[in-house]
Amino acid sequence: MADCVVADADAAVKMTEDALAYLPDEKLDGDMAPLQLGELDLTTDEFILDEVDIHIQANLEDDLVKEALRTGVDLRHYSKQVETELQRIEQASIKDYIKESQNIALLHNQITACDSILERMEGMLSGFQSDLSSISSEIQTLQQQSVSMNVRLKNRQAVRSHLSQLVDELVVPAAMISTVLDSPVTDQEFLEQLHELNNKINFTKELSFRETLACNDIQDIVDRLKIKAVSKIREFILQKIYSFRKPMTNYQIPQNTLLKYRFFYQFLLANERTVAKEIRDEYVDTMSKIYYSYFKSYSGRLLKVQYEEVADKDDLMGVEDTAKKGFFSKPSLKSRNTIFTLGQRGALLSPAELEGPILIPHTAQRGDSRYPYESLFRSQHYALLDNGCREFLFISDFFMVTGNSGLDLFNSIMGKTLSMLLKSMSSYVADCFDSIAVFLCIHILLRYRAITTKRGLPALDRYWEAVLELLWPRFELILEMNIHSIRSTDPQKLGLLDTRPHYITRRYAEFSSAIVSINQTFPNERTHTLLAQLQVEVENFVLKMAAEFPSRRDQLIFLINNYDMMLSVLMERAADDSKEVEGFQQLLLARTQEFIEELLSPPFGGMISFVKEAEVLMERGQLERLKNDEARINQLVRGFSSSWKHSVEAMSQEVMRSFTNFKNGTSIIQGALTQLIQYYHGFHKVLNQPAFRSLGARSELINLHHLMVEVKKHKPNF
Repeated sequence: MADCVVADADAAVKMTEDALAYLPDEKLDGDMAPLQLGELDLTTDEFILDEVDIHIQANLEDDLVKEALRTGVDLRHYSKQVETELQRIEQASIKDYIKESQNIALLHNQITACDSILERMEGMLSGFQSDLSSISSEIQTLQQQSVSMNVRLKNRQAVRSHLSQLVDELVVPAAMISTVLDSPVTDQEFLEQLHELNNKINFTKELSFRETLACNDIQDIVDRLKIKAVSKIREFILQKIYSFRKPMTNYQIPQNTLLKYRFFYQFLLANERTVAKEIRDEYVDTMSKIYYSYFKSYSGRLLKVQYEEVADKDDLMGVEDTAKKGFFSKPSLKSRNTIFTLGQRGALLSPAELEGPILIPHTAQRGDSRYPYESLFRSQHYALLDNGCREFLFISDFFMVTGNSGLDLFNSIMGKTLSMLLKSMSSYVADCFDSIAVFLCIHILLRYRAITTKRGLPALDRYWEAVLELLWPRFELILEMNIHSIRSTDPQKLGLLDTRPHYITRRYAEFSSAIVSINQTFPNERTHTLLAQLQVEVENFVLKMAAEFPSRRDQLIFLINNYDMMLSVLMERAADDSKEVEGFQQLLLARTQEFIEELLSPPFGGMISFVKEAEVLMERGQLERLKNDEARINQLVRGFSSSWKHSVEAMSQEVMRSFTNFKNGTSIIQGALTQLIQYYHGFHKVLNQPAFRSLGARSELINLHHLMVEVKKHKPNF
């Protein structure tokens, strides 16, 4: 309590002094001299006017100062009063301290005791700290020793692994010796021990290169085991190869057996190249003879089941059916049209037929079956594809050859056979005149080449190209011969004239649709060019034949029948947007429109010519020139009204007699009736002009709607 009072008194005195120092002159009494500005040091950094002002304002806010100023108290007297009060309080405080002296002494003794206890604790903690420091150093020492021991352990383990591997490789187990000497090569244990022996041989070679003396201890026994293993393997593989030579042997079975022991050849190639070369040469010689014998025999037997009737140089598209041959000439085919017709021959290109089973000649002979050449070609080359792919995969796997080395080995095996097949193909192609058969053979090869490419087997690529180089020129030659035959055809030597489709155009239609349908899968620009030339010659031939007819109507009927027939045949097999289809559609449309005009001309020619003449004059504004043709107009109106039904019926009957395709006939009749209604509509339009409104015959005109209804009744139903 005394301390608080003293503090308040000191604060009061201090604030009073501050207030007196900054009070203005008019607030000071008596002896207090006013504060002179000259006594202030305004040049020092410590005196700042703003701070003085703030300090004065703060003291003036004090409650005691406010009270003193408000009541007008004498501050000197008040200061003395405060000082007296402070002295009194100080005395009271001293008495309090004296009164509490025993407690203060007791507190001092307790503090001293605590200091001694804390001093002892400090000593104990210092001892603990020193002990911990010694333990940390011991732990670091143990850690260093552990790292050093770990490094030594790893080094010893590494040395042990190398030494143990070296010792294991240097040791030749008794089981290996007994297995290599006594076990058959087909045992699995022999194969396993052969792997181990191969590893030891390679290891001893490595040690010999490093001049390691330890390998001398096992070199002799390893060499003996190698000689024994090579001898047994050589005998086994040669025995399998010799088994290929037995008649009626399926050599694919021993080939599969050899693939199971492909490591045998790898062992020979690594350790005894002379023996490996001997085995390889023996295999090449054996398989070359087997393939040559097989394909030569198979090709010869296939030719015995070919159709006896084949096309020759006289069986061309432009040759007339009535052509006679000499007494000693070969009899012609029963029907030349079969040469140019695809029929079911195109089914050979379907995936199921293309990769179907090959033909068995003796089975076909027993059943008296005969086949076209392309079927024999497909069977022969599918057998070649199958055997060639299998052989290439075998030699790549067993003899471990790739790239050009594999192709060279394959050619050494199959080269003689492929040459024989090419020679046989060349002799056949030289006398072949069946263009569809040649074209089918081309596309069979194109598909087989795609199959080998998809399988990633390039072994037969050169053979495919060689055969195609034989077939393409022959196909082009036969096609050019047919083009020339059509170009040189004399229409007067082709027998009686007939408006029905000509057999030469039918041959062309069948042949062109066959080639186009086959060519769609593998388009070839040379084929399109030759077909375009052939189409031009056929169009010219049709025009030459049509020119033989005396009347234009018969010419148009002949042209329409032939164009329609060719278009119908082409659309059965070729795409609707093919060049051939589009060309004949345009020709058919033009000739049909011309025939419709020719058909309408006899019964309605007068009205048609009048309408055309009147429409021209209407455009020129000269219709008045026809005003004097009242008699002509009356005759046209009455003539049409009385005879149009009979004329329409006659046109329908004529179309039925003239056109072989009823669907085409229906289209022509519909076009003719539509054109008739358009002309009659134009006739109405002309007579409705002011120049003809006074004609009495206008009342006899048939109502256009009524005419359309009546015309529909006469629409033929084929």
